[in-house]
Amino acid sequence: MKTKTFFKAFALVAVLFVNVLAVSARGNDGNLISNTEEKDGMMVGQTVYKKDGNTLANYMKHSYKYDDQKRMTESLTQKWNSNKNSWENNLLITYTYTGKTVTTNYYQWNNKKKEYILAPELTVTMDNRDI
Repeated sequence: MKTKTFFKAFALVAVLFVNVLAVSARGNDGNLISNTEEKDGMMVGQTVYKKDGNTLANYMKHSYKYDDQKRMTESLTQKWNSNKNSWENNLLITYTYTGKTVTTNYYQWNNKKKEYILAPELTVTMDNRDI
């Protein structure tokens, strides 16, 4: 039962993350193709390409980090800048596990400061009462 409640909480966090991605991908339905990278059975990266006629163009890139218990600790999103021909930081999501609590923090990249800035209104803390 403990595991079931934890996975429900983690699923909620995943849904929030997918919603953030869906907003950025809106208007590109059917035009996006992804390629995932796995290591030791865990997805550590994903590159999303946008179909442009018969070619694929870089669009977004996601990198994931995990702790020793295979829980996601970080999700980094970068967007492709075709003018600079390079990936640019966009969003960083961190997951902190303390006992039965998981806290999800969202950070937006600030170009002027060249650092991620916490978006406190998006911070989510959930307790798993069954642990």
